[in-house]
Amino acid sequence: MNEIVRYGIIGCGMMGQEHIRNIRLLEGTRIAAIFEPDPQMRAAAQALAPEAAMCDSAEALLDRDDLDALVVASPNHLHVAQFEMIAARRPLPLLIEKPLYTDPADGARVREIAARYPAPVWIAMEYRYMPPIALLIEQAAEATGGVKMLTIREHRFPFLPKVGGWNRFNRYSGGTFVEKCCHFFDLMRLILGDEPVRVMASAGQAVNHKDELVAGEVPDIWDSGYVIVDFAGGARAMLELCMFAEGSRYQEEISAVGPKGKIEAFVPGPTRFWPPEAGPAPVPEVVVSPRAPKGPERLAVPVEEALLAAGDHNGATFYQHARFLQVVRGAGEVEVTVEDGARAVEIGLAAQRSAASGQAVEFPGRAGGAAAA
Repeated sequence: MNEIVRYGIIGCGMMGQEHIRNIRLLEGTRIAAIFEPDPQMRAAAQALAPEAAMCDSAEALLDRDDLDALVVASPNHLHVAQFEMIAARRPLPLLIEKPLYTDPADGARVREIAARYPAPVWIAMEYRYMPPIALLIEQAAEATGGVKMLTIREHRFPFLPKVGGWNRFNRYSGGTFVEKCCHFFDLMRLILGDEPVRVMASAGQAVNHKDELVAGEVPDIWDSGYVIVDFAGGARAMLELCMFAEGSRYQEEISAVGPKGKIEAFVPGPTRFWPPEAGPAPVPEVVVSPRAPKGPERLAVPVEEALLAAGDHNGATFYQHARFLQVVRGAGEVEVTVEDGARAVEIGLAAQRSAASGQAVEFPGRAGGAAAA
């Protein structure tokens, strides 16, 4: 391994550029090569990493001999084919963006690719690494005495414009509960240390994108909904999503409750969207509320300005990359596995089916799973 870890980036739209900015904050790293087919996004990526070679195809990038690790941040529906190509052509340590796949038929396929992949594969689940959420995960068991009820609320802005409008359509994105919410289903499994047995959902396209036309077609992506997930050990989790609520003080609010008490995390949205006239941007918080003695304790969890400026995920992308870099250097373990990524997608797909059909979706034979960090 070289002293400088050299990255190849496949896909440099909005999220790929966030990866570049955060990798460049880490010592001993260099962006060596980029493949991005859209001219505007390609130019933006080149401006962020002028040292990088710009490749005309993913294959050309993979054929380079100056790479130590790969990041895939392409549109959702391309992930599986690119994962398969990398496995066959250049299986370097890989960080691949969520969702791992979008087509229900690809669940077995990604597991087969992973089983023969000779290097570490990390699925990018940034929300685990938002500092207030990471603190909640760390303290949840002690603060609650064992989580029985878990609620995740995200009130945020609509889907942002993406190249070709791919995120406006279920067939490319996997649907909102896959594209956006696999993060939250991953958190549910992680915090509860368990697997789902039943998913019930209600959702739809209430406000957003109804007046848009993308290549002559009206978007069908949902913008709001509820999901209830029953877990094998008896705990219940709920997601409340609203994507026309960007006026909120906090974007994510998570509460975990058990027989001993409650712990909550409050996470602001991206700093760049906070209006200056509203005063200072909110500071992330964790609140611990024991049943006895009563009296909530509020803990501020500030994030460095440089990390807030480097992306839209409350510093999480930096912390995720710091851990992935340790894996690339042979000094750490993968924390978000292909199986974790696949299970989060499975819950999202079940929520999509439940909301569309009005029926609960069962996961027969599931018991015990992801261990809480």
